[in-house]
Order: sequence, then C-alpha cells, then structure tokens
Amino acid sequence: MDKEIALDLRHEAECDIDVGETIRVLGGKWKLSLLHELVEQTRRFNELRRALPDISQKMLTQQLRELEEEGLVERKVIPDNPPKVEYSLSAYGQTLRPLFAVMLDWGANHRRRKAQSEKLSGKPS
Repeated sequence: MDKEIALDLRHEAECDIDVGETIRVLGGKWKLSLLHELVEQTRRFNELRRALPDISQKMLTQQLRELEEEGLVERKVIPDNPPKVEYSLSAYGQTLRPLFAVMLDWGANHRRRKAQSEKLSGKPS
C-alpha cells in the first residue's frame, strides 16, 4: 500500500475515534442542554431542574455526575442548613464555549434556511 494512502487511512481512523469520543462525552438528550445552562453562570441543582423542566431528578443527577467525571463540570457543596450544591463549568468545560458559539450560529442559520424554504414552498414544517 502506498505510504500516503496508509497515512490518510490512519488519519481517517483517528478522526473517527475522536468524533466518537466527543459524541460519547457530550451525547445524549440532556448533556449539551445542561452545559449550555452552565456556560454563563453557576447554577444550583433546582435551578437546573427549573431550566430543563422535562428532565427527571434521577436523570439530572446522572448526567451531572457523568459530566463531572469527565472533568467538564465542577460540583461545590456549600455547608448550610440544608447544604446547597452548585454546579459550574470547570476550566476544562470552558473550552466548550467555541462549540456553543458555532452551534448558536448554525442553529440560527438553519432556522432562517428552513423558514425561507417554507416560505418558498408554502408548506409549514
């Protein structure tokens, strides 16, 4: 096999692995929404529940725990009576900010494109 082709195939395989890792860490119904809620400010558990009313308490706990295990979210217990728990993006989690900016732009462009398409076809989506 040609050396250049072998390098291309290896690069493609590494890209597949990297994309798969990203999907593994950020995939699922709630993780991106949770991270988005934490981009601008620290939130307490119940604030996150109110921001995402369709998520169950069990699922919220599980998703936050997984994000914390990946080093994207920090959990801080505030000794009070009763204790309070706050969640925020870690320094590593802050590296996702550009991803959210791209997603915001893409979503806005997609909505405009979809609205334009519906306008031309006369069909609502």
